[in-house]
Amino acid sequence: MLYLAKVHKNDFLDQYELRLLARQESPNFWLTISEETLILLGKGHAIHNKTINNNLLVLVKLSPGGEIETIEDATDWVINLVEIYLSPGITPEFLQQEAVKMENWQQSLTLQNQDLARRSLELEARREQIEALEEKYQNYELGD
Repeated sequence: MLYLAKVHKNDFLDQYELRLLARQESPNFWLTISEETLILLGKGHAIHNKTINNNLLVLVKLSPGGEIETIEDATDWVINLVEIYLSPGITPEFLQQEAVKMENWQQSLTLQNQDLARRSLELEARREQIEALEEKYQNYELGD
C-alpha cells in the first residue's frame, strides 16, 4: 500500500524514521492518518538521488506485513498535485460552490421525480375512470 510520509530524525536511536501522514485508498482517494504511526528507517534504505534528511516528504510503499518495499521523494508528486488541482483555480471555495450546486441539482431531480410519480398516478386513475365508463357504456348498450 502507498503512503505519504515525512522523514523524522529519532535522536534517541540516532536513526531516521517515517511518520505516516496519509494512505492511498484508490488512485484518486487518500485518507489522512490521524494517529501517529512511525516506521524505523533502516540503514539499508535510500531514496534515489536524494539525501535523507529531516522533514523530507516521501512516498513509501509498504508490503502487507508492513515492510518497506520502495521509498521515493514526493516532490514531483506534490508538484503534480499543484498543477492538476491548484493551477486551474480549484480552491476549497470552488469545491464548496460545486457541492452546493450538486445538492441543488439533486433536490431539483428529486422534486421532478416526485412530480412524475404524481402525474403517473393521476394518469393511472384517469385510465381506470375511462375503463369504468367504457364498461358502463357497454353495459348500457347491451341493456338496450
